[in-house]
This record gives sequence, structure tokens and C-alpha cells, in this order.
Amino acid sequence: MASTTNSMLEMADNSPSADRWNGTRVLLWTLVLIYGVARVGQAYPDRIPMVAIVALHVLPALLFALVHGALRYGVRGILIFTGLCIAIGNLTENLSILSGFPFGHYHFTDVMGPKIFQVPILLGLAYIGMGYLSWTLGVLIAGDIRKPLAGHRVVTIPLVASFIMVAWDLSMDPIWANFVHGWVWHDGGPYFGVPVSNFLGWYLTVYLICQSFALYLRRRPAAVSPLPARCWQLAVAFYGLCAAGNLLVARPSGASAITDATGAAWDVSGILGTSAVVSIFVMGAFALMAWVRMMDQIGEPTGKLASRARASGG
Repeated sequence: MASTTNSMLEMADNSPSADRWNGTRVLLWTLVLIYGVARVGQAYPDRIPMVAIVALHVLPALLFALVHGALRYGVRGILIFTGLCIAIGNLTENLSILSGFPFGHYHFTDVMGPKIFQVPILLGLAYIGMGYLSWTLGVLIAGDIRKPLAGHRVVTIPLVASFIMVAWDLSMDPIWANFVHGWVWHDGGPYFGVPVSNFLGWYLTVYLICQSFALYLRRRPAAVSPLPARCWQLAVAFYGLCAAGNLLVARPSGASAITDATGAAWDVSGILGTSAVVSIFVMGAFALMAWVRMMDQIGEPTGKLASRARASGG
């Protein structure tokens, strides 16, 4: 038994994924740090152009998803995921702007920069970065990273990943609609001017993306490569940083209430407080569950495990 364990751990330690991870560790850490700086920068919207703040929110997560995803699913796999995000995300966003389904009636302002049709390019790209992080946490929580994607997990992982993504939107949509004015909800809504249909639409959109990707992976189990523990830790830490960054949102100067497009007034402290509560107790809970499940499935980095196994096996 000891010799079998030794050989399995040595194979994991010398796998192509481990080699690729060693070559990209600095890049992934750099992207996490850039994102962290961007979240600090959002506390100074009067000093930094809003388009720059938006870009620094979106692009590091996008690049992280492409690099991390290529390690796990290969270049073809992460390109499939990217294509699904762009196609489904932009389809539902444009459809809702024109018809009100599935998110509700709204339009984007010019705050987020250039658009394709009715949707800002950066918003479309945001689906990739946050969608991938949500998928990864969903895999850790509802799946088993040591086994091929099969059985009920083909459905349960997309279901969980969609909840994780919607938690992010719950934390930030009222802020981006009311403080940043990135978009305008024509008919308002009960959640600080945001309609409930928005979150149902988000869930549907992300579920379609993740379910399509799960079906792709089920047919191609060989496309999935094992990753070192630190690679999984970085993904969970990135999502946790997304949650922590919401606590640094700047309060609009001189305003105690914000008025939405329907004329309804919303308390600024209520918006910030609710964002903080969702970030800590919903997003934070997902990050903690993913971390615990990751440690259950991986434990220590494979190099340490292999060393211990070799020592115990003689």
C-alpha cells in the first residue's frame, strides 16, 4: 500500500500540470495582486478614471481565468468556456435590454466604455473571469477534483456555481447601478432599485454557461489535468478577495440617500451595509466551504505529501 501511495504521489508531483504551474505561479500571483490594488483604488473614484477602475476589476480576473483554466482544462477547454461566456452572456444581456427578459428592463450608460450592440465590452468579459472563479469554487464544493466529471455532478456543479456567481451580483449590483451609474433599471425594484428578475436572470445565464461546459467536460474527461494545491488555493483566494474588496467601496460624498430612475430613494448606508453582509456571510461562506473541501480533497501540496509518504514507506 505504501509503495502504491508513493508512486501515485510522485506521478502527481511530476505531472505536466505541476510543471506548467511552476512556470506560471508568478503570473497568477501578479494578477491577484493587481486585482487587489484595483479594489483599493475603487475607494478613490475622484482620483482614478472610472473606466480604468472597471478595466482593472475585469481584466486581471479574465487573464487569471485564461491562465488557470488552460492549466486545468487545456487551451481548447478554456477557450470553449470563454466562448460560452461571451455568446450566452451577450445574448441574454442584449435580449433583456430589448425585451426585458431575463433580467428586466434596463440600459447601460457610457461609464463602462465601448459597447458591442447594447452591452459594454468589459461587462461581457466580466462573465469570463467571475464565471470561471464561480465554476472553480462550484467544482470544489459540489464535485471531486480527483475524479472525472460524471453522474449527478454534471448537474449539481453548475447549480452550485450559479449560486456562487449570483452571490457576487447580490453584493455589487445596487452599488454599480446607484453609485457608479454603470446601468439604469427603468422600473426600479425592491432590492435598492434592482428588480428580483435581475438575479433570476443571472442565475439562468450562469447556469446555461456552466451546464454547457459541464456537458463538454463529461464527454472529454482526458482534457482535465490535475493541479497542485496552491493552484486551487489561488482561485479560492481570488474569489475571497472579490468579497473583501466590496468592503472598500467609497461612500458617495455628501449623500445620505440615492434616488433611482423611478424616483424611489434608497439609504446609502443601507446599500453599503447590505453589500458588506452579503460579501461576508454569503460570498465568504462559499469561499470558506470551497477552502475546506479543497483541503479535504488535496490536503497539503503534493510535494510535501510525497515526501511524507516516502519517509513513512521506508
